[in-house]
Amino acid sequence: MKDLETRYLERLSELYPTIARASTEIINLQAILNLPKGTEHFLTDIHGEYEAFSHVLKNGSGAVKRKIDDVFGNTLSAKDKQSLATLIYYPKEKIRQVKKYENNMEDWYKINLYRLVEVAKRAASKYTRSKVRKSLPADFAYVIEELITEKAELNDKEAYYSEIISTIIKIGRAEQFIQAISKLIQRLVVDHLHIVGDIYDRGPGPHIIMDKLINYHSVDIQWGNHDVVWMGAAAGQRGCIANVIRICARYGNLDILEEGYGINLLPLATFALSVYGKDPCKCFALKGEDRHNQAEMDMDVWMHKAISIIQFKIEGQIIQRHKDFGMEDRALLHRIDYEKGTICLEGKEYKLLDTNFPTIDPKDPYALTDEEEEVMERLERAFAGCEKLQEHTRFLLAKGGLYKVYNNNLLYHGCVPLNEDGSLKEVEIFGNKFKGKSLYDALDRYLRKGFFALKEEDRENGKDIMWYIWQHPCSPLFGKDKMATFERYFLAEKETHIEKKNPYYRFLEDETVVDSIMKEFDLDVQDAHIVNGHVPVKRKNGESPVKCSGKVLVIDGGFSKAYQKETGIAGYTLIYNSHGLLLVAHEPFESTEAAIKKESDIHSDYMVVKRNLDRCLVGDTDDGKRIKEKIEDLKLLLAAYRSGEIIEKI
Repeated sequence: MKDLETRYLERLSELYPTIARASTEIINLQAILNLPKGTEHFLTDIHGEYEAFSHVLKNGSGAVKRKIDDVFGNTLSAKDKQSLATLIYYPKEKIRQVKKYENNMEDWYKINLYRLVEVAKRAASKYTRSKVRKSLPADFAYVIEELITEKAELNDKEAYYSEIISTIIKIGRAEQFIQAISKLIQRLVVDHLHIVGDIYDRGPGPHIIMDKLINYHSVDIQWGNHDVVWMGAAAGQRGCIANVIRICARYGNLDILEEGYGINLLPLATFALSVYGKDPCKCFALKGEDRHNQAEMDMDVWMHKAISIIQFKIEGQIIQRHKDFGMEDRALLHRIDYEKGTICLEGKEYKLLDTNFPTIDPKDPYALTDEEEEVMERLERAFAGCEKLQEHTRFLLAKGGLYKVYNNNLLYHGCVPLNEDGSLKEVEIFGNKFKGKSLYDALDRYLRKGFFALKEEDRENGKDIMWYIWQHPCSPLFGKDKMATFERYFLAEKETHIEKKNPYYRFLEDETVVDSIMKEFDLDVQDAHIVNGHVPVKRKNGESPVKCSGKVLVIDGGFSKAYQKETGIAGYTLIYNSHGLLLVAHEPFESTEAAIKKESDIHSDYMVVKRNLDRCLVGDTDDGKRIKEKIEDLKLLLAAYRSGEIIEKI
């Protein structure tokens, strides 16, 4: 053991080769522990709504406006504060608009440069100078550092700082400088971003959101079921591919695949036209806004039906292949009486709304036709060969997981599967039994095998697990007894559409059950929270996102436009700063254009969930624990230097 410790200290000495270097680092780290903790920003269930997501990201769920209020108080009017906030969110676009009516741009630049510098100072005040320096834009790093480290009480350099501002304007760099410092402010008001699942599906821009997240300074992702089905599609899992295409078609968003990811859907379109071109496909009408002309909508509807039938066949094959999944009740095509146009479910016969199934062989209903097989082979190659989708999937794998424990908060998208009595539900996967945290860990491992396993069998099982996570009743990301996709398309009877939720959702107000979940994930129940997405909170019906006296925060409030009629709002987000937890409820976002021209920010209501009596410091966080461990290691290194066990490298 001693040899292992010595080897470790030898490696550490390569980073800190002298007593002076090690001592300086201890001093720096000890000081950092006493800074205020950075602001964490939580978002969930974005569902491709990139404009609203981008705006909330820019305004930090109101964090930018709070900084402006802190700096200027009552010395600026509400209108001037909103103008400054809009400038920080959209500097390039706002300047372009101002130029149309402002006669004296030099004065406008000077006023706003001073204001921006003051906001940047306040935003940077809780960080070390080293961390701020690393965040500075390269083109203006020196100038911004000089301006934001100016001390208000010192007059000796007043002329110096004024001349910097004047020179920036004189040499024609004011616009670029404003853009740079505005991005710096956005960067500094939020230290870390948590995405609690469902970046994908329904909305038109998940690929744009993924590009933004890849370039974000600090982020983690808890996968949602919609994210996992896209990951499965990227891995080439046919059931996932079919689901991804079907949902894009259902919401009129096939452009995501064709233009966003460059996936060729022509083989599917050609097949759909030849088979369903004369079929009205009334059960497959598109949802959401009409964004296409009639011919494009007709083609989307035909493709929608074509891929749906293919999906039901492929899912039947998966269910037959994996008897261990126990999903035989969701293989439905063999339950249809094709002559009568009915289906028998749970002993009751129902009339189908659509009985045109030209590609289904009643004797072998789950077999793909030769044409369908060719379509799927080409789609598999397209998804697997899509460089951008593979890049996004690698990012999800690197930054994501099924859950995360961070600063004594437990983050996950769906639910912890429970029994009817509130105890942890035991789930069997590939012959092994898991529950609670071990279930999450096992599913995470199996999913990653779908991308990285060397054995073909392990890799294929890993791919199928992604489909399992998407819709299995025991999946923590789904949490319902069935996914009634077939019933919603083909049956009028609403009772067949019901998807019964896991008992978890009944126990969200039960402190004993909630505490047991927290203990399962090794949290201190006295000061812990569960941050949960997945099921929209129906605020218009009086439902609260705050459960169990504040221990559980369900922050899916309807980012997706498809949910907003149901929820009454446009999403919840959560802010966790050094003062406490702040829940933010957002009204629907009009548009980026309106945000710039009308300076119409998202109207948000705030609720303090938890207020710290003493300001939370870095030393109180997970990062603080790691820093303290590093300090102890450095102290051991100092002792080794001083004892002569390790020699300084001068």
